[in-house]
Amino acid sequence: MWQELYQRLQTGDIKSLARCISLIENEVPGYEELLQSLPLSSVPVIGITGPPGAGKSTLVDALIEALVKHEKKVAVLCVDPSSPFNLGALLGDRIRMSEWYNHPNVFIRSLATRGSLGGLHPKILEITDVCKAAPFDYVIVETVGVGQSEIEIAGLADATVVVMVPEAGDEVQTMKAGLMEIADVFVVNKADRPDADLFVRNLRLMLAPSFKEERFEIAVVKTVATEKKGIEELWQKMDAHLHSGHYNKRKSWLLAEKAWQLLVKKRMQGFDKVALQKNIEQQMEQQNFNLYNFVATL
Repeated sequence: MWQELYQRLQTGDIKSLARCISLIENEVPGYEELLQSLPLSSVPVIGITGPPGAGKSTLVDALIEALVKHEKKVAVLCVDPSSPFNLGALLGDRIRMSEWYNHPNVFIRSLATRGSLGGLHPKILEITDVCKAAPFDYVIVETVGVGQSEIEIAGLADATVVVMVPEAGDEVQTMKAGLMEIADVFVVNKADRPDADLFVRNLRLMLAPSFKEERFEIAVVKTVATEKKGIEELWQKMDAHLHSGHYNKRKSWLLAEKAWQLLVKKRMQGFDKVALQKNIEQQMEQQNFNLYNFVATL
């Protein structure tokens, strides 16, 4: 089944891409073979992250428009908070990007975090790789914006864009959130608000020492996403970074983390938590029960 889907996916069939993503999300038998057949792809991944309310979705909408104007094909993966009841994406309607859903050069998919703490979907790496196998020029991943734990996107993306707003206030909060370490491009959105220039100046002052260490300049771009201002400059800065030849050292870290998770999952096959609990309950009836000895016997 997946072979036919994969062939159609490579020709740009959007429905086949959507079904492949569903196969992976739901771990339908055959999804591992699909992943193992994926070729190495050079399609760049752009990560959009930042605190909630910074205007990430509006910025992505404006970026889609800029890419479409340049006759580019783009896949957009929007990671949203999970519903506590059905684990679905709370913001799945994606009203801000509604005009692009039927555009032939744009594919948009909302994904739920499903409890993942890194601001991303637990299978985001697999889903991104499937999108890269389709004939897209760019893949954009927008995180949920959890603030303190946006590390995964830095490993996944070839260019990480951190979106902030002037009223973020104390720039020290920026550093505390770890965003200083993962940004390739900083966007100060809603730059028509008071103190935007002061915020940008202070941000550039803090970034100055890292220029020497990283050997590439972390750009700071002012935008007003609702009015499409600054989007072209942002696109140029991102494109320049993608073509700079700068190697993302964090990618191997993310791949190692993913490999570890897959290995643990493979080794844990056959273990049932309910059966394990019953076994422990039986063992606990013995006075000399020791959890660590019990685990060693497994």
